[in-house]
Amino acid sequence: MTSIAVTTWSLEQTSPHDLLPAAVPEGEVRIVRSEVPSPEFSRFLYTSVGADIRWTDRLGWTYAQWQEYLERPGVETWVAYERGTPAGYVELEAQDEGVVEIVYFGLIRSFRGRGIGGHLLSYGTARAWDLADRWPGRPPTKRVWLHTCSKDGEYAMDNYLRRGFRLFDTKVETEPDVPTPGPWPGAYRA
Repeated sequence: MTSIAVTTWSLEQTSPHDLLPAAVPEGEVRIVRSEVPSPEFSRFLYTSVGADIRWTDRLGWTYAQWQEYLERPGVETWVAYERGTPAGYVELEAQDEGVVEIVYFGLIRSFRGRGIGGHLLSYGTARAWDLADRWPGRPPTKRVWLHTCSKDGEYAMDNYLRRGFRLFDTKVETEPDVPTPGPWPGAYRA
C-alpha cells in the first residue's frame, strides 16, 4: 500500500467573543441536536460526510463502541437539515476542565458550497461555548478547539479561520493512502 503525507492543523478559540458567526443561509435550514444516542444514525453521518475525504478512523467501530462513545456525558451531535434532509453535522466532546473539542464537522458532499457549512460551524461552536449549561456539574467552557487536515475539503481551513479560530499547532505525518470509501464501497472515486 502506498503512503501519503498528511498535514494536520490544530486551531482554537479561547473566548466566546472569538466566534465570528457566518450568515444564516437562505432556504429552509434547521440545526437540531440528536439527543437520543443512535449508533446507526451517527455512523450514517460519519460515513456520509467523510465519504470523499477519507474519514476512516471509526469505520471499524462496533455497535457497542459507538453506543459507549455517544452515551458519554458531554458528547453532543448537532445535525443540519435542509428541507428535512440531513446535510451535515458537528460533534462536540467535553474534555478536561473547561475544554470542548469539535471532534467532527462537515457536510455531505451534495450540500457543500451553499453557505450551510459556515452556519453549522458557527452554531456548533456557540453550542461548545454553552455546553456547561446543558451538562450540570461541568465547568464553563474556557477553550474550544478542533483539528483539520490536508485531506479535508478545500474550504475547511478558510471556514475555521473566518469563524475566529486561530492556528496553534501543525504536524506532518505519513499514513497509508486509503481509498475513498464513500458512504458505501464504491460510491465515490478519489
